[in-house]
Amino acid sequence: MKTLFFYGTMRHLPLLECVLGRGSEHLDYAEGVLPDHTVLAAQDGPFPVLIKSDGDGVHGLKVTGLTEPDIARLNFYEAGFDYDIKDCALADGSRADVYMPTPDVRATDTPWDFDAWAQQWAAMSVAAAEEVMDGFGTLSPEVIAARFPQIRKRAWSRVLAQSGCHGAGVLNGRVDMIKRWRAYTGFFGFDELRLQHETFDGEMSDVLDRSVFISSDAALVLPYDPVRDRVLLVEQVRMGPIGRHDPVAWQMEPVAGLIDPGEMPRETARREAREEAGLELQHLEDVGGYYASPGATTEYFYMFVGLCDLPSTEPRIGGEADEGENIRAHVMPFQSLLDMAEDGRTGNVPLTLLAYWLARHRDRLRAHAAG
Repeated sequence: MKTLFFYGTMRHLPLLECVLGRGSEHLDYAEGVLPDHTVLAAQDGPFPVLIKSDGDGVHGLKVTGLTEPDIARLNFYEAGFDYDIKDCALADGSRADVYMPTPDVRATDTPWDFDAWAQQWAAMSVAAAEEVMDGFGTLSPEVIAARFPQIRKRAWSRVLAQSGCHGAGVLNGRVDMIKRWRAYTGFFGFDELRLQHETFDGEMSDVLDRSVFISSDAALVLPYDPVRDRVLLVEQVRMGPIGRHDPVAWQMEPVAGLIDPGEMPRETARREAREEAGLELQHLEDVGGYYASPGATTEYFYMFVGLCDLPSTEPRIGGEADEGENIRAHVMPFQSLLDMAEDGRTGNVPLTLLAYWLARHRDRLRAHAAG
């Protein structure tokens, strides 16, 4: 049996149990102190970094009773964050293994606060750990580390899903998940499901085998200048048409981007407007939140119309080069966009929905701008 001292996120028992793959009833816990160290916040995420600091002491959780399989799972999880295990002496004279950051893990000069982390990040961290540990025994820590930014975004989408306001008047029925497993994970994920669900007559359905495409939530915004009555659309190559063998691979769309962990949809909309089109949005009109295709994918859109100034109609090239983006922005009269929608030339549902929403609310927005 092994003893470990946890000074960071593993003090959150639901996260520890998720990584171990079982409950923690077999473990013994005690408060402990690691002398001559302090804990600072990491530069690259909501993680702690243990730093040598003479005279200081780090309070944490001493856990005994860990088995070799427990340690193997913990090592897999921590290796993805560049943490290695080291034997250390605690303040009470006992010894414990401690996960130490490698030199690649950079710290800020801000103390790391476990309670603040738990309030903001614990739910997302547990959701992310579930996907990380799905790779135990099949994926390397290096692969997990490369995929972790997208894993965190998918986990944050699970957190955001808890505050949805749609679904009034529908059946709040029972769903029994018999088995769920990750068939593929990369930039996106793909899960296989075996389940039963309640039917409208109160019975349970037959056992169903289904698949679901796992994406992150996204914020979409149609920039609109109510004074000049102009909109901005972005044009870029899209994988959906390519995968469908559509000869037209480039799409006109609203400004859009995946929601970063800890970010709220409105913040994403403003950030993406700056990154994709160089725009500062003055005000965001809330259009709503929608599943892209609820029968097949988790992809969920938070949609806005963003009021702004669009003085020039010259096409502009933008996007984040380090994300492989090559985006051309087009400014056009709103009537041109509405004509595209009426003629079926918008090509995708989000742009079409935003065009018709703006058609309904345009007079109000223009009158307010004039006033």
